[in-house]
Amino acid sequence: MNTRTLADWLSYLEQLHPTAIDMGLERVRQVAGQLGLGKPAPLVISVTGTNGKGSTCAFIEALLRGQGLKVGVYSSPHLLRYNERVRVAGVDADDAALCAAFAAVEAARGNISLTYFEMGTLAAFWLFAQAGLDAVVLEVGLGGRLDAVNLVDADVSLVTSIGLDHGDWLGDSRESVAFEKSGILRAGKPALCGDLDPPWPLLEQVALLDCPFFLRGRDYDLALDANAWHWRGLNAQGEVLELHDLPLLDLPLENAALAVQAYALLALPWQPERIAAALLATHVVGRLDRRLLHWQGKTLNLLLDVAHNPHAADYLAQRLAARPLAGRRLAVFGLLLDKDLPGVLRPLLSEVQRWAVTTLATARARPALELQAALSDLGAQAHDYPDMAAALQAQCEQAQDGDEIVVFGSFYCVAAALDWLALRAQEEASNGFAG
Repeated sequence: MNTRTLADWLSYLEQLHPTAIDMGLERVRQVAGQLGLGKPAPLVISVTGTNGKGSTCAFIEALLRGQGLKVGVYSSPHLLRYNERVRVAGVDADDAALCAAFAAVEAARGNISLTYFEMGTLAAFWLFAQAGLDAVVLEVGLGGRLDAVNLVDADVSLVTSIGLDHGDWLGDSRESVAFEKSGILRAGKPALCGDLDPPWPLLEQVALLDCPFFLRGRDYDLALDANAWHWRGLNAQGEVLELHDLPLLDLPLENAALAVQAYALLALPWQPERIAAALLATHVVGRLDRRLLHWQGKTLNLLLDVAHNPHAADYLAQRLAARPLAGRRLAVFGLLLDKDLPGVLRPLLSEVQRWAVTTLATARARPALELQAALSDLGAQAHDYPDMAAALQAQCEQAQDGDEIVVFGSFYCVAAALDWLALRAQEEASNGFAG
């Protein structure tokens, strides 16, 4: 068993449980008990929400590490390598560490069946327990209440936003989503919400658990001007704190503001310069991720973003509108079957002048012809391509100086684009090109 490679383990985990998703904590709690897993670090911060979890976790990690803390981060899904899901002290877990963790979980589970995500979550917690961490930041996988991450009691709980996604599991209303996400809250522990209008089930849970509650627009907020942004909020004692003239960021400012409010509640130094530097240094692959590509004598601008639901698509459209171009925007787009296709497309229609669509390399992909038909129904023209490489190449051929290629939609879409970019970089390096 110890001779398994990471690829072997991941293939094994995919077949271990009859369903990919099996909500509930009983099975994973039993195995955690067998492993002797308790609290993975003195400080645990859990983050849920419909959108913005990844960037919020990244901001919190940067703020804590900026104070010299040893931080673990668990996130999902990954884009290119499973290793991205588990990070210790700023470094992705290596294959050997993950294999050892999976072996430990496998030995402890006995006859208890676990999903791929549950095995991965326990493996991450096992690695964190070995690492002697000061803090962990946990991104909730799906919902909150019954997600495996919720096995751990958080000292601070964050809800980034509440919108509609994963309807089969979380329900088809903001209220049902809010109920599931409020499941990460703990009695008497601070709860933060970045949604300006949280549905009543979240507020009800806050009251029931008597959580100190920090709501965007009431207890903390941000303001934006042409060249900077500003933050105000509260510390744990209820005293007002302010930050002025923070540098503008590509990542969502509302998630940065939420992360800063979380940081403000901790017994850590309040150093505006360090806070600003940590925020500015934060980068998340595949989230408003800007790249330059050299293509047949042209230098092309690419923007990659995993906007795969209406809320995220609307935010992406706002960011694009805030950066007008001299040229056109050309989209490369792919989406899964269970997503709100018209809801994702509508916000981007006015920002994109040429569409390329493809069927993603997963059984859950929505066929390119359906994507094309949906765009046609909305008054836009799209060209379909057999795969991501062909779609990207076609848009690169079309792009001129001043244009921007926007790759968005599913994680699978952005991951395929990153693979394509990496392959091109390797080819250029082997041919003696520096760019």
